[in-house]
Amino acid sequence: MRVLTGQLGVRVDKPATAAEYLDALSPERKEAVERLMTIIRAHLPDGYQEIMNSGMPSWVVPHSRYEAGYHVNPEQPLPFLGLASQKSHIALYHMGIYASPSLMEWFVEAYPKHSKTKLNMGKSCIRFKSLANIPYDLIGQLCAKMSAQQWIDIYEAHVRRG
Repeated sequence: MRVLTGQLGVRVDKPATAAEYLDALSPERKEAVERLMTIIRAHLPDGYQEIMNSGMPSWVVPHSRYEAGYHVNPEQPLPFLGLASQKSHIALYHMGIYASPSLMEWFVEAYPKHSKTKLNMGKSCIRFKSLANIPYDLIGQLCAKMSAQQWIDIYEAHVRRG
């Protein structure tokens, strides 16, 4: 664990590895997050790298593939996907779905065919409140739909540097 000082000087322990992250979860959450991580790893095209970012397992386009990095902080690799166990839900942060209207349309249309629960999306995430109704197969399909190069191209079309 990395020890950080958060807002208001409060001590925050952030896991340094995905294994530490998983070990800190309840058994039910651990099972669901671990299964999602396995699916993401199996379906994400080559070119992404798994790291810990913002205290959660994340997949990024590394500097070795995209030297410019993330425009907010070019020292960071280009973020693509993150997975977090939040207080009341599991959140999947998929940058591509928000930058690609066609991918968003596909996902919104496909979701009811794969889950009994209503789609719960925020401005930056897909929320899963019911662990029993996570559409694992659909998440695998979503992960497979965007290569690292496609993500770079979409990202560059939307971001103005300098």
